[in-house]
Amino acid sequence: MSDAALSAAKPAIGAFERHLTLWVILCILAGIAAGHWMPGMVQAIAAMEVEKVNLPVAGLIWLMIIPMLLKIDFAALGGVAQHWRGIGVTLFINWAVKPFSMALLGWLFVGWLFRDWLPAAQIESYIAGLILLAAAPCTAMVFVWSNLVEGEPHFTLSQVALNDAIMVVAFAPLVGLLLGISAITVPWNTLLLSVGLYIVLPVMIAQLWRRALVAAGDHAFARAQTILGPVSLVALLATLVLLFAFQGGQIVANPLVIALLAVPILIQVYFNAGLAYWLNRQCAVAHCVAGPSALIGASNFFELAVAAAISIFGLQSGAALATVVGVLIEVPVMLSVVRIVNASRGWYEQSRS
Repeated sequence: MSDAALSAAKPAIGAFERHLTLWVILCILAGIAAGHWMPGMVQAIAAMEVEKVNLPVAGLIWLMIIPMLLKIDFAALGGVAQHWRGIGVTLFINWAVKPFSMALLGWLFVGWLFRDWLPAAQIESYIAGLILLAAAPCTAMVFVWSNLVEGEPHFTLSQVALNDAIMVVAFAPLVGLLLGISAITVPWNTLLLSVGLYIVLPVMIAQLWRRALVAAGDHAFARAQTILGPVSLVALLATLVLLFAFQGGQIVANPLVIALLAVPILIQVYFNAGLAYWLNRQCAVAHCVAGPSALIGASNFFELAVAAAISIFGLQSGAALATVVGVLIEVPVMLSVVRIVNASRGWYEQSRS
């Protein structure tokens, strides 16, 4: 990968991205207000679906995902050996710890400790949403988080490329296993459709598009990234408006449910970030690798989780609500992890001095 292409893959963080938490909060409020004041319009948009796949949301998710997937150079997998310890730690967290720890936390908090305060008919659906949220590592926002902690761009590229390659084949079986363990019926046809619609097809389109851009030269690739970067973020914010418009009634009517669902998500994020960060320190991994490793290990591919929850369980399901709660806290919580990683750099590097 040339320096120009790599620079495009590691975008500069502008004022818009630095205030992303503010825009997310404003979009959440706008969505809830739309759901409350314009219910007819929101219901009409919600009705635009095929096989439980909401078409406006699906379109926005594609606009959000594909520009981010353009940054991923699967040729970067050849450089995995260069950062093998950081890669190993992140893979361990993403695929051997996070999905199972979330299933455990979901069962512990939602299925047991908080059971009496939650709608009994939605308990299993809430747990399913939490599992979907944790079963896929983040793709879209990883480059932003990595840049904020001055992460090593080659590591970030190779880690995301490897995670995406694994996700194509592992997401459906992993979710099926965990939903089965949680005694939830797995609608395999819908789950596989979600994987094809939100992972396989976007990856294929992005890689074909990427090849065409790279063939046209680094300038064309960099220009496309400059144009598409805002498109991806605008699509993210528009998706938030729609999701919270769809779920606004439940959120306003059930603030306790939102707060209770947030507990296992928060524990999961900080636990996995802390474990990945500590393991990297124990393995004497450089901070510029450990930072993005911790962030990739903790963050979730909430776009896929939301889409899969809507496809499998329906727009008004507890699973969809649980994944939307993940969206609600994802950006603010990940920014807090960024601050912790940056503030602890001195402590981290003491072990390498």
